[in-house]
Amino acid sequence: MMKLWYKQIVSVIRLEMKKTFFSKRGLWVYLLAFAPVALYMVNSVHITRQRQNLVQLATEHPVSRSVFNGIKTGLSRDQVVEKLGEPYWQRTLYHDRESEKERSFVLYKYTDGKNDFTYHFKDGKLTQIKHRDPDTLPKSQLIFATSFQFYFLRLAIFFGCVGIFVNLFRGEMLDKSLHFYMLTPMRREVLLAGKYFAGLLATVVIFTSSTALQWWAMLWQFERGVIVDFLAGPGWTQFGAYLSVTALACVGYGSIFLAVGLLFRNPIIPTVAVLLWESANPFLPPLLKKTSMIYYLQSLCPVTASPDKNMPPVINLLISPTGPASTLTAVTCIVLLTLLVLVLASRQARKLEINYSTD
Repeated sequence: MMKLWYKQIVSVIRLEMKKTFFSKRGLWVYLLAFAPVALYMVNSVHITRQRQNLVQLATEHPVSRSVFNGIKTGLSRDQVVEKLGEPYWQRTLYHDRESEKERSFVLYKYTDGKNDFTYHFKDGKLTQIKHRDPDTLPKSQLIFATSFQFYFLRLAIFFGCVGIFVNLFRGEMLDKSLHFYMLTPMRREVLLAGKYFAGLLATVVIFTSSTALQWWAMLWQFERGVIVDFLAGPGWTQFGAYLSVTALACVGYGSIFLAVGLLFRNPIIPTVAVLLWESANPFLPPLLKKTSMIYYLQSLCPVTASPDKNMPPVINLLISPTGPASTLTAVTCIVLLTLLVLVLASRQARKLEINYSTD
């Protein structure tokens, strides 16, 4: 019997593959998944060109880093030019000739080939110095972690699973084609398992591919030596962790939204309820935090995302600090929650009746 069920599950997966990967209802999922790849790639190209430009400017206007350290506010514009030479870029922002005393606001830019310095002059006096550090690998890792946890997990994968798993049953109902499965000598639980694995295969392929491309697009801006040293250290471990978290997110959210598509005629309300629960996780008490999927997924992330520095103090006080779960605990809880949801959904599948007139 198990062999028969296995063959039936494989057959369902084969039938669902084309509908899952190329369904018109799910094409927007690709936009959600691969939009970050384009952003990382554009940023890497921009940073690479910017670095090349700074090196060229430093060659044309050579200034040592030690000279920059001697520039302090209060110096006159002539004193700055005497020490640093002519800037590679300058602009007068405002020039007021109507008042008795002429006032001017001028910007000068200098570079040592790696760092970019902007000097603000008011009435010929240096009033402000802005120093833009070059993008470093640790900084890019932190940006990647923040984007991954706050956009990719909470929005892209979440709504991607909504778009794919909800339509596994609801899409068939809307297309009035679900009865073809019901006419076959196949248990409803087997049908549900086949559809779940078809959706899981699609989401894992789409979103892990996106994660991998985002990772390499993020690294593309750095020199080969920096990348090799990073991969020789924690790089490959972090890469594997991000792929694993992506796959587990598809496993967990996929089961939830497969059940939503099976149980509810209108999946919008339960989807919004799940979204609000997952979004409220930072503000929940420690015990309730552990009932949401995002808590365990974030616990498995290799780099902790940085908090928003501009967050209002009142909201910051509402955040309930809770330590991350261990790797074993997080994986076990995600798997157990998934199995629980699938068991409940399979019981409901036994009672599934088709009435196209109400859909």
